[in-house]
Amino acid sequence: MDELKRTPLYEEHKKLGAKMVPFGGWEMPIQYTSIIEEHLNVRSNVGVFDVSHMGEIELHGEDALSFADYLVTNSVKKMKNGKVKYTPMCYPDGGEVDDLFVYKIKDDFVLLVVNASNYEKDLEWVLQHKEGFNVDVQGKSFDYGEIAVQGPKAEAILKDYFKGEIPLTELKYFHSEYGTLFGKKVLISRTGYTGEDGFEVYSDAKDIVYLWQTVLDKGKPFHIMPAGLGARDTLRFEVAYWLYGDEIDETTNPFEAGQGFAVKLKKEKFIGKEALAKIKEEGIKRKLVGLEVPHGGIPRHGMKVLKNGREVGYITSGNFCPSLNKICAMAYVPVEYSEAGTDVEVEIRNRKAKAKVVNLPFLEPRAGKK
Repeated sequence: MDELKRTPLYEEHKKLGAKMVPFGGWEMPIQYTSIIEEHLNVRSNVGVFDVSHMGEIELHGEDALSFADYLVTNSVKKMKNGKVKYTPMCYPDGGEVDDLFVYKIKDDFVLLVVNASNYEKDLEWVLQHKEGFNVDVQGKSFDYGEIAVQGPKAEAILKDYFKGEIPLTELKYFHSEYGTLFGKKVLISRTGYTGEDGFEVYSDAKDIVYLWQTVLDKGKPFHIMPAGLGARDTLRFEVAYWLYGDEIDETTNPFEAGQGFAVKLKKEKFIGKEALAKIKEEGIKRKLVGLEVPHGGIPRHGMKVLKNGREVGYITSGNFCPSLNKICAMAYVPVEYSEAGTDVEVEIRNRKAKAKVVNLPFLEPRAGKK
């Protein structure tokens, strides 16, 4: 078994009494106090997450933007400096390599932020497809540190300490800005994985411990708490954000996953375009849906979804939703069973639990609503 990697904040997590677990090849904090307490604090106040395990791939050169546009399904070629876009990155058959953020820094510099567990695979994929483009691909994951400050009070904590070309209060959703935070050089974006307003802060790996300690200190009057991967998962689940390896992988395509908004078939060319155009033309056979499960336990990834006693689909993620006090799940089911209100069953530990199809997301995100 490969040795688990550790972020620069590992010792900080230990000092705070975090419970550490393996995740995507990393040893990461799953919780400090309790998942529910950390979750609810992000919804009502503010939490800070260590996301230094995320992967960063830099594209440099005159074709950086056009190469990024070729790699991903969303349209990024005409992005303005500082803009961030969410996008799938697909195989030629339309299956998903990963989902990621594309940061346009400037015409000849694009930053790709990919999932931690996919970093090596993604970097190899990007390198395999650079032929014909004047671009330098650099894997930089271990040079970056990253924290996510998430919650309705995130701006209030950081706004007086960030110095950039524009004040933090003017930074729009899915935009980024270079500047200094607590005196350290950072790239800060109004993005996140919780559905709440907040920021993701990238710095030199050597500066991330200071930034973590300082935001926890300055955030005390705002009831800040460190939050682990457990709360990160329940937060993203409530607002139905995708998790690679659960909702999406090489066997799923963006249309059935509900990511059609990020597939721009009018683009001249991108990897997977022909397959995705055919899928859209023919129509999807299955669809990612939400389920409410009133009784019988929590559905987990891979559990069977049944209709009239027959297996018709499978659970991608299931969890207790602390903000809603409900047990919910996401699942792939045939399109004919995807209408809200449809009754199905989930096989949980050899027992059948009743479930009902509901619209996604379970909780409407507040991010971007300013």
